[in-house]
Amino acid sequence: MEYRVLGRSGVKVAPLGLGTGNFADPTPEDESIRMLKRAVDAGINLIDTANSYTNGESERFIGRAFAKGLPRQEVILATKAFQRVGPGPNDEDLSRLHLIRACEDSLRRLGTDYIDLYQVHRPSPTIPVDETLGALTDLVRQGKVRYIGSSTHPAWKIMEAIMVSELKGYARFVCEQPPYNLLDRRIENELVPLCQAYGLGLITWSPLAQGVLAGRYPSATDLPADSRGALRGGIYSERINQAGVDVGEQVVRLAGDHGVSPAQLATLWVKDQPGITAPLIGPRTVEQLEHLLPVLELKLSDELRAACDQLVPPGSAVASFFNTAAWMKQRFI
Repeated sequence: MEYRVLGRSGVKVAPLGLGTGNFADPTPEDESIRMLKRAVDAGINLIDTANSYTNGESERFIGRAFAKGLPRQEVILATKAFQRVGPGPNDEDLSRLHLIRACEDSLRRLGTDYIDLYQVHRPSPTIPVDETLGALTDLVRQGKVRYIGSSTHPAWKIMEAIMVSELKGYARFVCEQPPYNLLDRRIENELVPLCQAYGLGLITWSPLAQGVLAGRYPSATDLPADSRGALRGGIYSERINQAGVDVGEQVVRLAGDHGVSPAQLATLWVKDQPGITAPLIGPRTVEQLEHLLPVLELKLSDELRAACDQLVPPGSAVASFFNTAAWMKQRFI
């Protein structure tokens, strides 16, 4: 397998990462731990979670996996903070108070004394980036965090953070984690060129567009009972529209013509796009993980790339996966 360098860090990661947003909801602990061990055995070394996933249960599952033999030194462990995790006024956002407390809580749940990649889950609308970067820098200097990054940030906020880090000698973001799939390609307009120019990795989420690109939904109003759109509703069901479902149907046909599954094609397309370090796959079962592992070794052909561009042109979107980002205006083709 060809490993990729994460931004300017020098850290090498597999071309797919394992996202753990399904751990505890709906994936039970035993299957989650089997999934972690199988992923690492297959060469996937980036494991991504967040303190807000299932009220911290995702982190706890990973911590118990380490206790049961998952090799900590072989894992690039990534987690995040920003979302509300308690009832208090300081139980959210990116203040020094909250970030340091959140990091210490994550370390306890994860059963480790350091986090390889600590990411701010969303940009703060009110807290100056100086305060956030200062707190993250202290965590790095204390040895609790190795590297820092961002998730679902606009390009200008990342550029601001880079500038402040350079001016004040703070730790510098090594990567950004945005949503990216064939239905929502808007990061290609500004974010991808920014990351390429300034040496940031791109770890992207939702390559299957919640299963829309795998042909999971017969229509935008007919949601399978066990699908994420039906089980979680809200922001998840908002991402499913008929335009996206129509593209998903074309992806199913295209994949069949080229001897791969729709899920494999959708993941491969993201993996081999310019500037991408690794998409995060979020399987619910070991079987789903096994199905996606061959993508580690596959290469996207020029023919397939051009065919996908015909479905949704570069830089455009037919569905929004930025619907949890208040800063992104929802414009589609």
